[in-house]
Amino acid sequence: MSPIMTFLTEIKKLRLIHLCIAITFFISGLVINLVQLILHFTLKPFNVVLFRRIMFYLCYSLNSQLLFVAEWYSNSKLHVYIDPDDLEKFCGKEHVLLMMNHTYEIDWLAGWMFTEKNHVLGNCKAYAKKAISYVPAIGWAWYFAEFVFLERSYDKDKEIIARQLKEVFAYPDPVWLLLNAEGTRFTPKKHEASVKFAQERGMTVLKHHLIPRTKGFTASLPTLRGRCPAIYDVNLAFRKDAKHPPTISTILNGYPIEGYMFVRRIPLENVPEDEKAAAEWLQNLFREKDRIIDSFHTTGSFFETSGFKEVPVKQFKYRPYNLLNFALWSLFSISLILYYLVSSFLAQNWISLSIAVGILLAIYVMMVKSINMSKISKASSYGSETSKSK
Repeated sequence: MSPIMTFLTEIKKLRLIHLCIAITFFISGLVINLVQLILHFTLKPFNVVLFRRIMFYLCYSLNSQLLFVAEWYSNSKLHVYIDPDDLEKFCGKEHVLLMMNHTYEIDWLAGWMFTEKNHVLGNCKAYAKKAISYVPAIGWAWYFAEFVFLERSYDKDKEIIARQLKEVFAYPDPVWLLLNAEGTRFTPKKHEASVKFAQERGMTVLKHHLIPRTKGFTASLPTLRGRCPAIYDVNLAFRKDAKHPPTISTILNGYPIEGYMFVRRIPLENVPEDEKAAAEWLQNLFREKDRIIDSFHTTGSFFETSGFKEVPVKQFKYRPYNLLNFALWSLFSISLILYYLVSSFLAQNWISLSIAVGILLAIYVMMVKSINMSKISKASSYGSETSKSK
């Protein structure tokens, strides 16, 4: 490695650089939230189509900053295996329900990398816990963008899903909606509970996934039919012997990670209309997903032992919009903070200076908490006594 590259690598490890990234993200996020709030009350009641088109660009501007960190900053790569016939329909041409394994700390970021290359990042939505909607910047942005926030009560959530999906799939441009059917991220402890659950009910034990929860999926189907033509089955894997683990800390420190993704397009009409049969269809989908991931980890290929036909790999190029968007927001945010700090210091306005320092400390704490929340050890409970009682 050249001296310049070594220097840049060491620079990316500095907490100051991480703080600058966090400042850019949170300040830009709050500005975007303010614009969203104003448009929510002034534009949406009169022209919901225009409101949603503007939401696309506002959400893209916020989300793509994290893609800048993954791609331009850490030089991470994503290899996507897709059937050429399916690829023709992928580039933002239809509404989609995404079904993705929930295994890694940054599986959501890999998913965003995929959606951005298909021109739908601004309209990428998800089923999420209601608590997330209260989080400044990202949570508020998702609220105004009409994500499907659930309360973990089936009776309430069934009504929310039916109402919210009608809103989501009424967007003028294609929407990709993510459903993590496993309900929580994979961990050894949760997998142990999942295996026990399957054994007690005579179900097939999954090696690399948790047993999917079918109620959210089957509750969605009546509203999806006629609005959403396809399910995209997304299978994401990182090599277990990779030099750098797939974590937020890895990419923030500037180390590249390399992900592999096998995506299948499944027409929604292939899913049975009967609720019990649809639930079994989902269980079978996860058995297929388990074979796909097992094949990757045992042979290095998604196709060797999974029984699925091999399809070509596509390496997407970085798009310059993420870089330009982050550069502009960074210039605005860092300049704003520096101006406030310097002017307060020169005017000897110690109250304003203390407020500025307090804001910086708050942003730093939020950054650390966000990283910790994304860690696998911080994922929600699965198979616990509380969860079982529900």
